Amino acid sequence: MESAHTSDVVWRNRALTLFDRIPVPVAVCDVHGAIVLANPAMAAEWGSTPGALRGQNVLDRFRPQEPTQIERIVQALRLRHRSRYPVSVRWDAADGVRRHGELTADPVSDSAEAATSLLVVVRVLGECPGPDRAGASSAGPVEARILALLAAGATTARAARETGLSVDGVTYHLRRLSTRWGAAGRTELVARAYALGVLTPGVWPPEAAGR
Repeated sequence: MESAHTSDVVWRNRALTLFDRIPVPVAVCDVHGAIVLANPAMAAEWGSTPGALRGQNVLDRFRPQEPTQIERIVQALRLRHRSRYPVSVRWDAADGVRRHGELTADPVSDSAEAATSLLVVVRVLGECPGPDRAGASSAGPVEARILALLAAGATTARAARETGLSVDGVTYHLRRLSTRWGAAGRTELVARAYALGVLTPGVWPPEAAGR
């Protein structure tokens, strides 16, 4: 019995590690859309941390382009249907860019009698045209905090502890920033953060602008 319990714990930990490392936004929600668990990629879209998203409604940030799609999902869940439900959505990401994509909700549960949860996956399709592209030179509050810690000489592990993220979560944010700014490494990321006004010049320890 103890061996079976140990095996369950091991597999649960492996599943959570995989969940954290998935590079697309993923969350587990209740049937009303309240977030129970989110991965770093989902948190990054909102400039937050996975823990801070708990209890927030996923549809408060990802706006359906057709509200009737949500009504159909609610009706299907009442009837205990278990199909996959795609929803076209738009949202304002933490970097100031307005994006569009497809949110997919899959009903999941441990058994036919157990309460149903929703596995929500967001596929980013691109940026919406308009002036929002100016946000490409900005950084979200979590990203700015990570950059300030790196500027002070923090390791990835320490930045993770200070921000409440996992090491993979910090790495994910840095990878996004490197792509957004075309930076080759962490030294260049910090230099660009000062040049773009994300970090306050002439202040020690380093801190985000406007803090």
